[in-house]
Amino acid sequence: MKEIDIIGAESVYCIDEIQLRKAVKLSQGDSPSATKIQSAKNILQADLSRNELAALAFLLIDDLRHHD
Repeated sequence: MKEIDIIGAESVYCIDEIQLRKAVKLSQGDSPSATKIQSAKNILQADLSRNELAALAFLLIDDLRHHD
C-alpha cells in the first residue's frame, strides 16, 4: 500500500502564532513539563518519519479540539 503524503503547502488548520510561542516556551527550560515534552518529542522524532509525525500532529490537534 502506498503511503499517503500529508506534508504539503496547503493545510486545513491554521497555527495561532501566540499559542505556538507559548508551546515553545512551555517546552523549554527546567520545568517538569519541558522535560516531559522534550523527552516525548525526542522519542517520536527518532522513531517516526516526517510524514508520520505530521499525521500524529494533526491527530493530536483533532483530539484536543474534541476534548472538553
